[in-house]
Amino acid sequence: MQATWKPHEKHGELTAKGDLPDTVFAFPSQRKEPMTDAKHVRNAVARFDQVTDVSDEDRALAFANIKKAAEHYDVELTETSWRDLGVHPQAHRKEAAAKAVKTKRERGTVKNAAAKGAAARKR
Repeated sequence: MQATWKPHEKHGELTAKGDLPDTVFAFPSQRKEPMTDAKHVRNAVARFDQVTDVSDEDRALAFANIKKAAEHYDVELTETSWRDLGVHPQAHRKEAAAKAVKTKRERGTVKNAAAKGAAARKR
């Protein structure tokens, strides 16, 4: 699969996602997982299996783009195939999150978690 990723860096100013060209995204057709620096490349790898509604071809292109961006930003990839990053999106994330909240409520730790989240947002 031929990568479509090209570097795009705007230094000194914030860039909205809508301002970025399609060539910056791991999944360019869906405009998912922008890769404008090493941190975003690592994020695209970590979230690869969370992207939903994409075909195997889209995943192959995304992996080629991730590899190209990783090489550009000197990010080491140990994966050799997109299948190493995860095939199945996490379809039941909402259910898992609801179950976690229920468990925290039962244990009485939900207030502590909410307080930690509020404190983090204030920083």
